[in-house]
Amino acid sequence: QVQLVESGGGLVQAGGSLRLSCVVLGRTFSSYNMGWFRQAPGKEREFVAAISRSRGSTDYADSVKGRFTISRDNAKNTVYLQMNSLKPEDAAVYSCAADLGVRVTTRPYEYEYWGQGTQVTVSL
Repeated sequence: QVQLVESGGGLVQAGGSLRLSCVVLGRTFSSYNMGWFRQAPGKEREFVAAISRSRGSTDYADSVKGRFTISRDNAKNTVYLQMNSLKPEDAAVYSCAADLGVRVTTRPYEYEYWGQGTQVTVSL
């Protein structure tokens, strides 16, 4: 069984930074493409960033390009999301997800496994 555990969320002022982590337990981490998604109250889940299993390919939502960076450490079974220049509209529950597909995808339904999420709150 695969388990994904996020950490690193919290309260930050606008303009500040946070780094989210997601540890994957139970299977070979390097087999998965990894993604980050977020969901704010009353809104649909939205794609944030994804990285291929080989770290050769990344993808970002337009709203976070230039501010967020996804990375992974296959030796630590961990994927990261570095978030800089945070805005109030970035506030949401952030979840990581794992996908066995051929290439990175922005579609949440293509991800097989999900973490429980970590809350990010951005104050003015």
